[in-house]
Amino acid sequence: MSNKEIIVALDFDSPMAALKLIDQLDPDLCRIKVGKELFTASGPSFVQDIISRKFDVFLDLKFHDIPNTVANSVKVAADLGVWMVNVHTSGGARMMESAKEALISYGVESPLLVGVTVLTSLSDKDLMLIGIERNVQEQVASLALLAKKSGLDGVVCSAEETKTLRSMLPRDFCLVTPGIRRAEDPRNDQKRTVGPREAILNGSDYLVVGRPITLADSPASVLSELNLAIG
Repeated sequence: MSNKEIIVALDFDSPMAALKLIDQLDPDLCRIKVGKELFTASGPSFVQDIISRKFDVFLDLKFHDIPNTVANSVKVAADLGVWMVNVHTSGGARMMESAKEALISYGVESPLLVGVTVLTSLSDKDLMLIGIERNVQEQVASLALLAKKSGLDGVVCSAEETKTLRSMLPRDFCLVTPGIRRAEDPRNDQKRTVGPREAILNGSDYLVVGRPITLADSPASVLSELNLAIG
């Protein structure tokens, strides 16, 4: 598989539990996402361990700080050898530009730098409660355009927004979609979910899948099912 669209989210607080899952997966059929919980529990050396097992790693730490701190953080991530790293687009244009500039020296070895727009757990009402008057789709579109203008390689967004974003942005600007669920999967804390095939048709490039795989009796079988659904 030349383009591995599925990114398996390691939603664990234990490196042993994460490795138990990884041992059941094929690096030719998926990529791996390491988020705050697992990274806090296991640290950078664990990320390097996953990479040594031939998996591409999306380091999902959602950096959001002053420009210099974020720039230095993405540079450290690049030194680890990760395939993708992300920042919060709400950190502003200068922060995103600084992060991208920090990766220039890595050339073709630079990780993809993507921006988080609006978390998939947030609704229009949630945005209003934090003082944002735009609805979710308007806010996502605004932040995605800012990310593109700031030089990022793509954004993280719900598949509900990908169709609109794909019509607004170049095809090489990648869209990473969490909240992927099959019809039989519970939504959990994700408020904006969609199936794998629909997500790809809407314009998503990469699909982040967590609990449907990590909690499955046979993670490899679910991964295979998702890849078949994508087609």
